[in-house]
Amino acid sequence: MRAIVISGCCRADQLQVSDIPIPQVKPGWVLVKIYAAGLNHSESLLRTHEADNDYINTPIVPGIECVGEIADASDSQFGVGNRVIALMGGMGRSFNGSYAEYALLPEKNVFKVSTHLNWLALAAVPETYFTAFGSLTEGLLIQAGDVLLVRGATSTVGQAAIQLGKALGATVIAAARRESSFAELQSIGADHCIVDDGRISKTTSPIRPNKVLELIGPKTLRDSLLTVTHPGYVCQTGLLGNVFTVPQFDAIKYIPNGVFLTGFFSNFPTQAIMDRLFEVIEQKRISPLYKRVFTLDQIVEAHTLLEKGGAGGKIILKIH
Repeated sequence: MRAIVISGCCRADQLQVSDIPIPQVKPGWVLVKIYAAGLNHSESLLRTHEADNDYINTPIVPGIECVGEIADASDSQFGVGNRVIALMGGMGRSFNGSYAEYALLPEKNVFKVSTHLNWLALAAVPETYFTAFGSLTEGLLIQAGDVLLVRGATSTVGQAAIQLGKALGATVIAAARRESSFAELQSIGADHCIVDDGRISKTTSPIRPNKVLELIGPKTLRDSLLTVTHPGYVCQTGLLGNVFTVPQFDAIKYIPNGVFLTGFFSNFPTQAIMDRLFEVIEQKRISPLYKRVFTLDQIVEAHTLLEKGGAGGKIILKIH
């Protein structure tokens, strides 16, 4: 089969298609024929910074998510031809991932889906929409009538959160650095848009959120905690601000009274939450968002764009 394999850290222009054996099935694992895969920033970090570390099982096929069909069900509860998505659990790091025509994946990280979406649209869903949906439903306990502020709204997870938040009955405020992004954010469901200058709590606004999805991270977390109503919820999911910790964190002083700080870690998807996510996607006829599509033969161009962050949305790798 055709695949992208890396043996250590490398430049984007060093990526190339290789021919490797189709994996042999084993108990507890299933063979998936991959039709498409979403690209993620973590795969760029793997290639540029992490692949030389001992905890990466090189040589490795990168890719933390994919969509496809069961080619060999092994001893699993799946059937050959079942339409599935797969993500996380060591995919593309501990064992070969989705930059290939086939992947041997743990049954626990593969989920059956029933959907009207084509393969490319479906490939935009697994990691991005699961992360957004989990943040809203588990981290923020979103309900109809809530006022949701999405901070980092132009990111892939931010855009998904706007669509899902609106579908779940919330009024959605989108925060972005540039006004030039407002029209696109409104077209996907944002009710209001504001410029994020890092001091949203100081902004005079006729409407205040009771729930904030914080995708920038510690860089703006304190400001988000000061922005919500009392009671209010802030779920910190992203680290787009490239600040990874809060120095000398003192929860008593840092978190205002009456405000709840939560987080969402996307490493533990389940069939139950995937079923709920696709129920919303199907019932509300949500069209998953993606910007660019590349083939395996275009992996250099795809990863160059991924590393620079210039796509303006999700990048999809078309495999079959």
